[in-house]
Amino acid sequence: MDWAQMRDCWFDVDRVPKLLERVEREDDTEAWKELGYRLVLEHDLVSPASFAALPDLVRIAPRSAEARSLAGWILERAAGQHGCDDLLADCADAIKEFRMVLDRHLRSRPTDYLVSFRALLAVEEEYHWANALEGFTDDINHVDCPHCGVAVMIVIGDFGHYSQVWVGGEEVRRNLRPAVAEELNGTGRWMHQIAVRDGQEVFAIGIAHLFGKAECPNCASVFSIAAEYTSANRPVMR
Repeated sequence: MDWAQMRDCWFDVDRVPKLLERVEREDDTEAWKELGYRLVLEHDLVSPASFAALPDLVRIAPRSAEARSLAGWILERAAGQHGCDDLLADCADAIKEFRMVLDRHLRSRPTDYLVSFRALLAVEEEYHWANALEGFTDDINHVDCPHCGVAVMIVIGDFGHYSQVWVGGEEVRRNLRPAVAEELNGTGRWMHQIAVRDGQEVFAIGIAHLFGKAECPNCASVFSIAAEYTSANRPVMR
């Protein structure tokens, strides 16, 4: 790797390889912290060094929560306008390995399940879901009703599972209609199967609602939550 050509998010080219050497030798908290803001600026922007670091992060990932998290953060932003498509393509083998690392880790029912689940979604190029899931304790997503166009808030979590709009200054809610497991397909079915396999009941229930139906409290029409969210948020792949 020609690190002299791999600027990080702060336009330096010498810090990332040194930091990677440090964290591979020992679990250095300060080194991980610096790597984080050099490879993912404010959890939004990535740089050539971000993708150049992926193979090293994946190699460390089986034994490091920090490596799994940071590699996941980078891949969650892989669909952005980063100008590093060639570097990302060169990471194909590392990403394939990362998929297997994450799958094994999720099966162990770890404490960082959400972080690793989101990373797996990013590996599968489900970027909009990777960036949307918050663990289904208090997830809020915004969609527009496809029939009347009103902005609808979708709430899935400990406070309930409902759609919400404000009409004349008054809050109006309607209960969501979760999908039956047997009726799920595509991404929703895959996500639900993983959650069930790993004994993640909260995740499984949340996914069933996310890929279920919502009634618009304004016009009473019923629509697919996932379809409307995907239509509005899935990035256009280059």
